[in-house]
Amino acid sequence: MTDTNPELDVILFDLGGVLVELAGVEKMLEWSKDLGSTDELWRRWLSSEAVRAFETGRIGTEEFSQRLVGEFGLPVPPAEFLQAFDGWPRALFPGAKDLLAELSPHYRLASVSNTNELHWARFTNVWTLDQSFHHNFPSHHVGRLKPDADYFEHVLEAMGTPASRVLFVDDNAINVAAAAQLGMVTRRVVGVEGARAAMSALGLLRA
Repeated sequence: MTDTNPELDVILFDLGGVLVELAGVEKMLEWSKDLGSTDELWRRWLSSEAVRAFETGRIGTEEFSQRLVGEFGLPVPPAEFLQAFDGWPRALFPGAKDLLAELSPHYRLASVSNTNELHWARFTNVWTLDQSFHHNFPSHHVGRLKPDADYFEHVLEAMGTPASRVLFVDDNAINVAAAAQLGMVTRRVVGVEGARAAMSALGLLRA
């Protein structure tokens, strides 16, 4: 999309890859050499039955790790995979909370994250990232997940805002395309610097 200055009320933030630095991709590609690329990994990940069940809160960590290792044919036992997976959210990107604090007085902010009980505990208990938002829609609580339309429809209904007045930022092209289909203003961004640049181009950051 070309940069414009739309009238916006709500900004929806993906967490991993936008506000939170993620680890784990390299290890997954090392373990699953048939995947070939990061894009292919995320396509497989988003369509994985084990991932979808875990990140919609339908199964627990033990069952998830067992099923995921089987689905991807990983050459490690479930416990070893789970130990590595627990550390995928590595750290907040520098400036993450500062950016949210700048936007918060002017827009309603919501986190929209495909996540799970392990990672959400770090987001909330360690980094208190949830407190920087007016609303949070973690997939394992919502029972739905991106890029499914019903996830986005649930968020829009809960926010009570027309899609055209909502900005959605995510580092995953599949999720961005799905949100755009519903009429949201979308930007694919990576990291806080990418998010800040997109907000500045849209005229959302006050000087």
